[in-house]
Amino acid sequence: MSAAFAGLPWCYDVEIGHRRRDPLPYAFRNRIRTWLVDLDDLPRLPAPWHRLARFDARDHPGGLPSIRANVDRLLAEHGVRRPDRVLMLAQPRVYGHVFNPLTVFYCLAADGSPEYAVAEVRNTYGGRHCYVMRFDALETEKAFYVSPFHPVDGSYTMRLPLPGDRLAVSVTLHRAGQRPFVATMTGTRRPGTSLAATLRRPLENRAVMAGIRRHGIALYLRGLRPYSRSAVPDSEGSTDDHHRVTTYPHD
Repeated sequence: MSAAFAGLPWCYDVEIGHRRRDPLPYAFRNRIRTWLVDLDDLPRLPAPWHRLARFDARDHPGGLPSIRANVDRLLAEHGVRRPDRVLMLAQPRVYGHVFNPLTVFYCLAADGSPEYAVAEVRNTYGGRHCYVMRFDALETEKAFYVSPFHPVDGSYTMRLPLPGDRLAVSVTLHRAGQRPFVATMTGTRRPGTSLAATLRRPLENRAVMAGIRRHGIALYLRGLRPYSRSAVPDSEGSTDDHHRVTTYPHD
């Protein structure tokens, strides 16, 4: 096992940014803390506190008892061998609530090099979708309803470098030669932070969803109208595309 990520879990002070160019220019930013954890060695608070802050398999796709088992099964369904190590970038469930708009699973080989990435995207309607991509080809067709102001078309390019002292993730939507939407997550690693620190910030986890909804209302008041979700699958397992593996070659 690679020693490159010794000392996990790591915690990051993060700024989340959304920048929309079409159909109406708009941008906003939120600040949160997020975590990089090893799925084979998840941080856990001692009983009875462990129920107050934890990484729970129920908050991610699959029905197996552990997050790692669900990721392994997802990859196996598409002919991808079991990774030597899987790191997850996500927020934990705190005081019974969690909302991760984007969870990233880094699937590493024995030498620590990334081979695949799984991007789990969630919307505020309770739906989620996993994009499984080769790490050297982080592009995929959009197959999931996220923003109510964008239809399910176009494609994504993702920038998902392995986190270190700095974190820099971005997702760009492409449509008809344009880039109507870009989401970013940038931050700096905090030294020596434990999972117990999340208990002192009880509202931070809820602030992400509240911020997305608040800015959605602002866009509605500025004249944007949502696209219908009636014909769009938005929950786990509702479409054959839900766990699509996309392996585009490098340009």
